[in-house]
Amino acid sequence: MGIMDRLKGAKDTVVDKVGDAVDKHGDKIESGIDKAAGFVDDKTGGKYHDKIESASGKAKEAIEKLEHDEPDGDDTSA
Repeated sequence: MGIMDRLKGAKDTVVDKVGDAVDKHGDKIESGIDKAAGFVDDKTGGKYHDKIESASGKAKEAIEKLEHDEPDGDDTSA
């Protein structure tokens, strides 16, 4: 087994574990994203509000995508 095969196997393992964690704790993760965004927005005095909102929205979209993806990467919700 070559290094590329081992790296691919490690990547697949990490993706599966992250997917499992998102399935179990997606709502807590999204809540954490909201709290972090609010904290940073408060600390910067709202100066970067639009960028913070955009970044947190993209992070939550990624979490939602992971929640709906099957372990092999196929999205069956379509």
